[in-house]
Amino acid sequence: MTRKDSASASALSVMKHHLQALNALNENDLTDTLHFPHYRLVGNKLDCWLSKDQYLSDFRRRAGENWARTAWKAITVQKESSDKVHLWVNINRFDKNETLIADFESLWVITLKKGKWAAQFRSSFAAA
Repeated sequence: MTRKDSASASALSVMKHHLQALNALNENDLTDTLHFPHYRLVGNKLDCWLSKDQYLSDFRRRAGENWARTAWKAITVQKESSDKVHLWVNINRFDKNETLIADFESLWVITLKKGKWAAQFRSSFAAA
């Protein structure tokens, strides 16, 4: 396995664990998939969470009250280096009746910092 293969595999593993933690509402595992500060750009609004506690306090509001689970419709590696991977992700959100409530694209930047792969930044085309 080359370093680039390792970077891609590591980034995709982060995404797998992020989705599992998100859908299980496992806050500790969810924040373990993120670097802090963590940034998200939706439309032209940039959010920044400086800490795990700050991220979690805002988490439930962002998901929306109709949200029940999320799925990755598709993930494609766009660009990678030994310490950074750009992923294009098509995201689907569902309500408790399995009705699709959101379908949007997002760019995720997964980075290696202090020996840990995690998401550093997201730019989303979700409804603001």
